[in-house]
Amino acid sequence: MKYSFIVPVFNRPDEVDELLESLCAQSVRDFECIVVEDGSSQPCEDVVARYADRLPVRYYRKENGGPGPARNYGAERARGEWLLILDSDIVLPPAYLEEVERELRREDADAFGGPDRAHPSFSPVQKAISYAMTSFLTTGGIRGGGRARLDKFYPRSFNMGVRREVYAALGGFAAMRFGEDIDLSTRILRGGYRCRLFPGAWVWHKRRTDLGKFFKQVHNSGIARIHLALRHPGTLRPVHLLPSLFLLASLTLLLGGLLCPLLWVPLALYALLVLTDSTLRNRSLRVGLLSVPAAFTQLWGYGSGLLRAAVRRYLLRSGEFQAFETNFYE
Repeated sequence: MKYSFIVPVFNRPDEVDELLESLCAQSVRDFECIVVEDGSSQPCEDVVARYADRLPVRYYRKENGGPGPARNYGAERARGEWLLILDSDIVLPPAYLEEVERELRREDADAFGGPDRAHPSFSPVQKAISYAMTSFLTTGGIRGGGRARLDKFYPRSFNMGVRREVYAALGGFAAMRFGEDIDLSTRILRGGYRCRLFPGAWVWHKRRTDLGKFFKQVHNSGIARIHLALRHPGTLRPVHLLPSLFLLASLTLLLGGLLCPLLWVPLALYALLVLTDSTLRNRSLRVGLLSVPAAFTQLWGYGSGLLRAAVRRYLLRSGEFQAFETNFYE
């Protein structure tokens, strides 16, 4: 068997249903799917069972331990040459595996990743958050999801593939709650393995359904960047600091604008740029309007998380950070 899809799940039975349905439509059929229930209170076992006669799918349940250990659990039971890691809120287009095959024929690789898009059926908020996560006007360039990137391409766990022997040699994912995919991607690159972006192997990626949950997600990503810098010295680069600088500049302009309203103009121009770009890309003024707060949430959330972790680690150097770090891994 060539491909093994590994899908960790935590309380997402409906999303797993959509993912498995999309697997049924794949034009390439040389694969299996392993679903790992990570201590969910809303299990998806019944959902998986409905696909037993349509897919080579296996279901496992384990105590909650986070996404990294759940993926490792599935990888240990996989049979494929390639381990394809997906989040449970992913939907695959029918030609996904066909595009992977095409890229591997064109140029070999040891690991790869692909971009994500918003499906037409997604809610306006989800489309706005998707824009904020993929646009070059936010951190899309930093995340390396497109051809024009500010940093090396690091595959993300919502859509990545790793050769089984490479995954085993590196020990799989670390037991980190956040940033575990970048940690593995960093070890892949530093290990001298060939890692590529497959632009055509994109997926539909459901996003958070409200800005509060979105802020928490990106805030944790900012925290993870500091932990990744500690684990992998030299990986914290100037581009990773841009959201924090944007946050500090925004606060300065907002407060200064109380005395001189002209200071609000740069923020207004940025908001207008996001509104225009998102409206044109999504062909929806409503999504464009929602993209403005989503973009600020993305930058402020990530920037504040990075600053929070950096202050605790580099300035306070207190026992508080040790507890903070322990919680990060738990």
